Amino acid sequence: QVQLVESGGGLVQAGGSLRLSCAASARTFSTYSMGWFRQAPGKEREFVAAISRSGSSTSYADSVKGRFTISRDNAKNTVYLQMNSLKPEDTAVYYCAAVLLSYGWFTDRDKYDYWGQGTQVTVSS
Repeated sequence: QVQLVESGGGLVQAGGSLRLSCAASARTFSTYSMGWFRQAPGKEREFVAAISRSGSSTSYADSVKGRFTISRDNAKNTVYLQMNSLKPEDTAVYYCAAVLLSYGWFTDRDKYDYWGQGTQVTVSS
């Protein structure tokens, strides 16, 4: 069982930055591929970014490519999402997710086994 706790959300003006963190309880954190997803009111949960268990491979949704960066620190059991040049359409609850995976990552939310409780990100115009 893996417990995930997100933090770092908040209210920011358009053009600003936030860094989200996701702390994992797993002793074998480095064996999990990690992903970030988001869900806006009335919309489905969508893929944002993913990172392989070593951190050597990443993937991004087209809507955030060039603005968001996913990274991880396996020594701290933590994955991060650095969000720059934020836009009002980035407003959503952001979730981190984990799946036991030998290599690579998933963009499909149904592939992930563990989820955090989410953290709200609100971008004002």
